[in-house]
Amino acid sequence: MDASLDVLVVTGGHPYQAEPFFAVFDALPGVAWTHTTKPEPGHDVVVFYDMPGLRFTHSEPPVDFVEPTAEQRATIESLIDAGVGLVFMHHAVAGWPTWERYAEIVGARFHYQPGTLAGVDYPDSGYLFDARHTVEVLAPEHPVCAGLPPHFELTDELYCFPVLDERVTPLMRTAFDVADHQRFYSADLAIRGRRNSNDGWQHPAGSPLVAWVRSEGRSPIVYLQFGDGPVTYEDPWFRRILSNAVHWVASSDAHQWAQSSR
Repeated sequence: MDASLDVLVVTGGHPYQAEPFFAVFDALPGVAWTHTTKPEPGHDVVVFYDMPGLRFTHSEPPVDFVEPTAEQRATIESLIDAGVGLVFMHHAVAGWPTWERYAEIVGARFHYQPGTLAGVDYPDSGYLFDARHTVEVLAPEHPVCAGLPPHFELTDELYCFPVLDERVTPLMRTAFDVADHQRFYSADLAIRGRRNSNDGWQHPAGSPLVAWVRSEGRSPIVYLQFGDGPVTYEDPWFRRILSNAVHWVASSDAHQWAQSSR
């Protein structure tokens, strides 16, 4: 086996169960990982499981949006300029809501409050905890999908949110009806203390995509919607996908692909 990949795992801004989460990385083959709350250069891969740029107030308004500093923006740009492989997981798609470029890098945004993405106005996004759903593999030939069956079941949180479909290469989608907003709950109502409510809330049809790749600058990028909690952390398909993603974004093939996609 090749030397271990140097993987930096970034958390912060969103609650999670640390012990079962980090056990996933302990189990990944060929990986030596470290944990931080701030991304930094100098690693083969950075895995984002953080949600920066939001401060929940438990009052009115229910959340304050925090602008990234010049240094924080520069750090993300330095990763891209250096061609570091990037993997964004689950709630990381909600990070830096006031910074449009961050959503462009990830390929989507989950909105805790109404917002604009790519010139389109959206209401707050929807969520559904512990959804047992079927994942369909759209690109079986892609290394991130290696070893997966055409369909598999997963229990995880699902989102109803906008994806920049024309800027991503789809890998997997859910068979769950994300077009029906009434099957989801309002993120805004949740942070106002009305969890699992959609009273008066509406949302346009969400994207069924739950995994994709894209490139930005010299960096190959993967987004995985998977990863809400321990049930998902322990799932063998989730672990295979995450392992595939980490190893792919660090590979020469991924970097050649990113270079050719510029």
